[in-house]
Amino acid sequence: MTESYQMFPAVVTTVEQLTPLIKRFTFKRQDGLDFPAFTGGSHIIVKMNDKLSNAYSLMSNPKDLSTYQVCVRKDAEGKGGSIFMHDQCLKDFQLEISSPKNLFELSPHGEKHILIAGGIGITPFIPQMDELLERGVNYELHYAFRAPEHAALLDELKQSQHADKVFSYIDSEGSKLDLNALIAGQPKGTHVYVCGPKPMIDAVIDTCNKNRYRDENIHWEQFSSTVPENGEAFTVVLAKSNQRIEVMADQTILQAIESLNIDVECLCREGVCGTCETAILQGEAEHYDQYLSDDEKASQQSMMICVSRAKGKEITLDL
Repeated sequence: MTESYQMFPAVVTTVEQLTPLIKRFTFKRQDGLDFPAFTGGSHIIVKMNDKLSNAYSLMSNPKDLSTYQVCVRKDAEGKGGSIFMHDQCLKDFQLEISSPKNLFELSPHGEKHILIAGGIGITPFIPQMDELLERGVNYELHYAFRAPEHAALLDELKQSQHADKVFSYIDSEGSKLDLNALIAGQPKGTHVYVCGPKPMIDAVIDTCNKNRYRDENIHWEQFSSTVPENGEAFTVVLAKSNQRIEVMADQTILQAIESLNIDVECLCREGVCGTCETAILQGEAEHYDQYLSDDEKASQQSMMICVSRAKGKEITLDL
């Protein structure tokens, strides 16, 4: 279930242009104190203003909490947060940073860990590789991207202590990652992690399943909603006010509620942060979030109203 985030007033200390579409941002707290501790795979919510906030994977050193670092890919088709970060968040820009949460933890088990990154999906693996190296277990990073100019952090990785563990694949040069050969050739008990575009995540999961990997050995993270484009309209009943709201096929429940000037806390709007979790009183949800566990989704006790939808024609919520 959702735990509230703690928010820290922060300031942008450094902005680096890594590729034409990717910038790296470094933040420090305005009060000069350290940020909370985190582990590899954690994300934070960056709140730029009252209307814009996004979730980003932490890529900084977990042993140096004086700053946090994230990479942001500019997405012209997104909800506006990445464009704001690229165009408005210059050095000394003030914003808010949340406490970290980890929905993409490294497994404490297994002697080998395969990390598969697509594009900006490289970011959570930066601190994770440090953790795996410290554990003394075997690991590999397989990093795929469209063209050399999109290879954020590759040069740094090749000069790091992980250099001999990094394998890159450049689509424009005809170098493609053979998922079946990679995954089928691993020793029993290997853990596979993937972060990147949805088609890559789906392909990795499908390949692992075909090779009979256990579910607990397959890990993924994606910071974009997976809501289908051909959803149907439905009715939401707000139990506390006894209001009935029609949610259109191209709307989320959150958007429909906000159109009535009803405020509901939601930091990420992508089903990641968990802040809009709402109890279901009647009906069932079609879950599209990445926050609730499979058991929590099956229990139909609550839903993330920023991405999830009613399974039928009507659902009653504790709002």
